[in-house]
Amino acid sequence: MEEQALTMLKGQEGRLENYPDLRQRISQHIRETERHAELVRGCLERRNTDTSSLKDAGAKLVALGQSLSGIFVSDEVMKGSLAGYTFEHMEIASYKMLAEAARYVGDAETENVCETILAEEQAMADWLAEHAEDVTRTFLQREISDSDTAKR
Repeated sequence: MEEQALTMLKGQEGRLENYPDLRQRISQHIRETERHAELVRGCLERRNTDTSSLKDAGAKLVALGQSLSGIFVSDEVMKGSLAGYTFEHMEIASYKMLAEAARYVGDAETENVCETILAEEQAMADWLAEHAEDVTRTFLQREISDSDTAKR
């Protein structure tokens, strides 16, 4: 899930030159997500397990497709913001479930990792929600003045 998030976020980040606040927040979340991936790997290693390579590859491929699809639409920033907000909520639900599963089996360390990541995913979702109107207004203003730069 974190690898998929990284692929999506990095693809979007590179094309947001006209949305500096959004780009900065996505850059910050990329760093958080890289740390999340390391934390999750550490939990898996501690439990002597690993991720499914096939699932990882499939998730990255889906994320890459989503990232590249934005290149061809005029409202890329809008679709990217919507996809990001939706994906954050999928991560929030996943980490709530993982934290509960860890609590159930008595793995306090993994539970703490999940709770820490959960807070950062919630913060990103909140930021996207709080700035949705600003991004929309900026997009519409740029669309009216210069449609070639509105999407980025």
